[in-house]
Amino acid sequence: MLEGKALIEDTDMPVKMQIQAMAAASQALDIYDVFDCRSIAAHIKKEFDKRYGPGWQCVVGSNFGCFFTHSKGTFIYFTLETLSFLIFKGATSSSSSP
Repeated sequence: MLEGKALIEDTDMPVKMQIQAMAAASQALDIYDVFDCRSIAAHIKKEFDKRYGPGWQCVVGSNFGCFFTHSKGTFIYFTLETLSFLIFKGATSSSSSP
């Protein structure tokens, strides 16, 4: 396991889920090269889909912007080592067209 400490920038996840997110990121960094952001993100997404049900999204990188809507209680943005991690479950639209 990497010795680096994660720094949470923003979240609305329960603490237990936050810990799981950072653990999954650390595990992915142990398995994949730090430049293989796609594989790192896929590893974390699959872990969250398995643990918390399908529909999770994960973005990993050192320089990205984003704009999205998420389900309440399913968002975290943190940094670990030189990478930033964004994990969330997309919100479902309940509005109907007239």
